[in-house]
Amino acid sequence: MTRIAALLLAALAAAPVAAQEAEAAQTETEQAQSIIRDGTDATLEEFRWVARPVIVFADSPADPRFVRQMEAIRDREESLADRDVVVLTDTEPGARSDLRQELRPRGFMLAVIAKDGTLITRKPLPWDAEQVMRSIDKQPLRQQEVRERAGSG
Repeated sequence: MTRIAALLLAALAAAPVAAQEAEAAQTETEQAQSIIRDGTDATLEEFRWVARPVIVFADSPADPRFVRQMEAIRDREESLADRDVVVLTDTEPGARSDLRQELRPRGFMLAVIAKDGTLITRKPLPWDAEQVMRSIDKQPLRQQEVRERAGSG
């Protein structure tokens, strides 16, 4: 009987640890699936022909325009992911990242980049996700992707 009690106590003690590990694994999975990344160490070249970078610059993460832009992106994250979008954020002007040096934002800026690395658009104010997706959907490569998916599906 004491052996069973010891086993039960060991199982009960392990349950919170297992729950914490499962929660941590879920958080890691969600972060891995997120299209939003820190852009301070990123370059446009690493995404060429792989993804469509949408870059959100601000002088501070507390900038209301940055906050509004990120909320709009999070609200449509799945639709943006379907378009191979990766969102790169840079709220550290002092870091002089490669993205900042290449795109030269002044305060808040949203930039949408095509898979071939060309600039689709840059905006000084937040855009809703529908506007971002429309600008991507107009691109010839995106239209070709849609046709190919429709043909194979």
